[in-house]
Amino acid sequence: MTSFCAPRIKQLVLGMALIGMAWQVSAQTRVSDAWVRATVAGQPSSGAFMTLQADSDSKLLSVQSPVAKTVQVHQSSMKDDVMSMQQVESVALPAGKPVSFDPHGYHVMLMDLTGQIKEGDSVPLTLTVENAKGEKETIQVSAPAKALNTMDHGNMDHSKMH
Repeated sequence: MTSFCAPRIKQLVLGMALIGMAWQVSAQTRVSDAWVRATVAGQPSSGAFMTLQADSDSKLLSVQSPVAKTVQVHQSSMKDDVMSMQQVESVALPAGKPVSFDPHGYHVMLMDLTGQIKEGDSVPLTLTVENAKGEKETIQVSAPAKALNTMDHGNMDHSKMH
């Protein structure tokens, strides 16, 4: 029985590896470490964070989520010891280079929330990415909600937002 099972297991492992490789080849943009900041009751906004890596030169065009009436991509910057945020139209995703979306740089703002985002909730996000050929890709992400105590967007300067 051992002599029969070993070749079958090798075939199964090889088949699964080839399926995994096919998925890698077809994937254009990968999302990793996605999460959303949990909120308190009545809080009007939150942030979503992740790392994106595209196989070819691309750009993130937009993000949507049913938990917010308005979703925008923002970039935080520090000037004269004041942190501010501005909406950006798109974010460049250079081929093969991870682009981090975190509280201190690019991030996704979920505004006019439809309800509280509780720690442990799964928040659906839909990302639209366009490559250099103009081909659009839609990526569905389920981001866990986590508590974060490093930055409060409520205390940021939003005066330059459009």
